[in-house]
Amino acid sequence: MALMITDACINCDVCEPVCPNEAIFEGPEHYQIRPELCTHCVGHFDTQQCVEICPVDCIPLDPQYPESTQQLHAKYLVLAGVQTVTDNDPNASD
Repeated sequence: MALMITDACINCDVCEPVCPNEAIFEGPEHYQIRPELCTHCVGHFDTQQCVEICPVDCIPLDPQYPESTQQLHAKYLVLAGVQTVTDNDPNASD
């Protein structure tokens, strides 16, 4: 699952710079996470950096975006430019 930032966010600005995929941005009321860029730091770190650094524990899993570790790793490979989206798709034709 992608992560999400709840309304408990205090806008302290510590999560945004630690995100290796630049998935975190300042929203109208609090920081938010772009689910298409969130990989739980898979491929970069062993732990979710934003969760580790958040002083108010407001970054849970987003149930709207269920993803396995394998899917998160595949997303990381695409974001890192190592693979293309079709390389990840077993249904893509050659």
